[in-house]
Amino acid sequence: MCQLFETIKVQYRVFKNIEYHNERFNTSRIELFGIHESIYLENEILIPENITNDIFKCRITYSDKIEKIEFEPYSTKILKSLKIVECNNIDYNYKYFDRSKINELYEHRGDCNDILIIKNGFVTDTSYANIVFWDGSNWITPSTPLLTGTKRQKLIDLKVITEKEIMVSDLQSFVKARIINAMINLEDSPNIKKII
Repeated sequence: MCQLFETIKVQYRVFKNIEYHNERFNTSRIELFGIHESIYLENEILIPENITNDIFKCRITYSDKIEKIEFEPYSTKILKSLKIVECNNIDYNYKYFDRSKINELYEHRGDCNDILIIKNGFVTDTSYANIVFWDGSNWITPSTPLLTGTKRQKLIDLKVITEKEIMVSDLQSFVKARIINAMINLEDSPNIKKII
C-alpha cells in the first residue's frame, strides 16, 4: 500500500490552511484507498507542549490510516535560481511519500538552487513548491501542476492568482516568479532571480 504525507504549517500553535489540508487528505483517501469516512486532522493531532509560537512544520504520514505525526522547526530556504528540467513521464498527482523521481530530477539542478519541471512542454512545479509568475498585472500559476498545492488552491479561490497554461517558451514573457507551498506565503516569497 502506498504512503502519502501532508505538511501543515503551525504558527502560534495554530494549524494554517487546515480546511484545504483536510480536503486533500480525505480526497486522497477516497480515490486511492476507497475510504469515504472523513477525518478532520485538527481533531486527530495534538500539538505538543514544547511547540512555541514560532513556525513549525507538522508532517502527517498516512495510507488508509494515519501512521506517523512529526513536528519540526521550520527554516525558510532562499530560492534564487531554477534549472529547467524536462520529464514527460512524471506522475505526482497525489502527495506521495515516495519522491524518488523528483529527487532524481533534482540531481540535474547544476549550480541552481532547485529545478523547474517541464512536462510535455508545459510548466509544472519546482521540486517542492508550486510556482507563480507576475505578468505585470496579475499573478499567474500554471494550470498543469504536478500537484495541486493547498496554498495554490486557496489563492485561486481567493482570486489572488489565476490559472493559465504556461509553456516553457512563455517563461521569457513574465516579469518575475515566486514559489508558494503550505509553508511559504506569496507575499513572503522572494523573487526568483534566474530560470535557465
